[in-house]
Amino acid sequence: MNDLKKVVVDKKVIVPFILITSLFALWGFANDITNPMVAAFKTVMEISNAKAAMVQFAFYGGYATMAIPAALIIKRYSYKLGILIGLGLYAVGALLFYPAARFEIFGFFLVSLYILTFGLAFLETTANPYILSMGSPETATRRLNLAQSFNPVGSLMGMIVASQVVLPSLRSDARDTAGNLVFESLSVAEKAVIRTEDLATIRNPYVILGFVVILMLVVIAFSKMPVRQSADHEIHAKDSFKRLAKNKIYREGVLAQVFYVGAQIMCWTFIIQYAENLGLSKAEAQRYNIIAMVLFLSSRFISTALMKYLNARFMLMLFAMGGMITITGVILIQGMLGLYLLVATSAFMSLMFPTIYGIALEDIGDDATLGAAGLVMAIVGGALLPILQARIIDIGGNGFADFKLFGFIPEVNFSFILPFICFVVIAVYGRRTYNALKN
Repeated sequence: MNDLKKVVVDKKVIVPFILITSLFALWGFANDITNPMVAAFKTVMEISNAKAAMVQFAFYGGYATMAIPAALIIKRYSYKLGILIGLGLYAVGALLFYPAARFEIFGFFLVSLYILTFGLAFLETTANPYILSMGSPETATRRLNLAQSFNPVGSLMGMIVASQVVLPSLRSDARDTAGNLVFESLSVAEKAVIRTEDLATIRNPYVILGFVVILMLVVIAFSKMPVRQSADHEIHAKDSFKRLAKNKIYREGVLAQVFYVGAQIMCWTFIIQYAENLGLSKAEAQRYNIIAMVLFLSSRFISTALMKYLNARFMLMLFAMGGMITITGVILIQGMLGLYLLVATSAFMSLMFPTIYGIALEDIGDDATLGAAGLVMAIVGGALLPILQARIIDIGGNGFADFKLFGFIPEVNFSFILPFICFVVIAVYGRRTYNALKN
């Protein structure tokens, strides 16, 4: 019980801790203003669910591309340099939305998101182990959960901007009295005018975000940040990879993280399609995403507090089982109750990312930087699994219930079998690591 009495964040590093923690909110905003853009691009660019899901492939694919290069640079130089490079790439990607909207090319938007997430890969590869290092190893997982608690604050802000500013302003989402999209029946010329206006609406928050990121870059550049004490700055990537590959808890942690990020992005991206199938507009559906994020945020703080009394690995297993239960209802129940259960799933997802991260990086010493890169690369689950879910939704066509499995389950409902499988994997990881701790 002695570790429970240790200070989570020492006063000596409180300012750097606050600055780095603010980055968690900054990438949370980018994550969750982007999720509803899948549905927005589908309509305004007149593409399939699967092609629209390429937004998530580009966004989370950037993590897989840049995580290891980021780790090598951070290992060789410093955490601060990694943060500054990350903020620079983040700003460039966000500002590229201006020419993307100007040329009205979907692929240009994808490239912009891809570059933006090069920056996020640097930030996550840096910020997570940096937070872990700011104090006692015994309180590292609690400290990371505390910092990660501000990630959904940024996510909530992104969702609010999407639901209150972007989605309600999209003329392509206007519906007639029967609930059908008016955009689909317009002439080519009328669609072109609306497309130009809507892409500018989508563009604006990203451009503003780019300038905010530049301001943050300047603040951190001129701030004194702690340096790693007695750290090995030599790169021994081959040896590190060998040690990490032999570490079962780390190896399985990366796999669990792939499935967790996939589950999170699927639940938050396709909540709009699930709600649209019930007759709600995109803006109305996004309000349920905001409620889900409020639950996620509240549960993150509550679960962090509970870790003073309950083992993190045991809690991971219980929360994953809770997610399995709610997602079962999402699949089988047609109607608003299914949507409510999809919202409730966010409460169970709240502790998963930082807890898996903390467990996987326990006791790996100087391999932590490359280990962190592997866990950031695991975010690729958010690139791959949503596309697979979109393909399930597209089984019968570009709608959400063109085909019913077993005669009664709409394809959009059945597509949530993928998050269910993800929670099974996470529950198994929680159980296995908890048993390893007891043994």
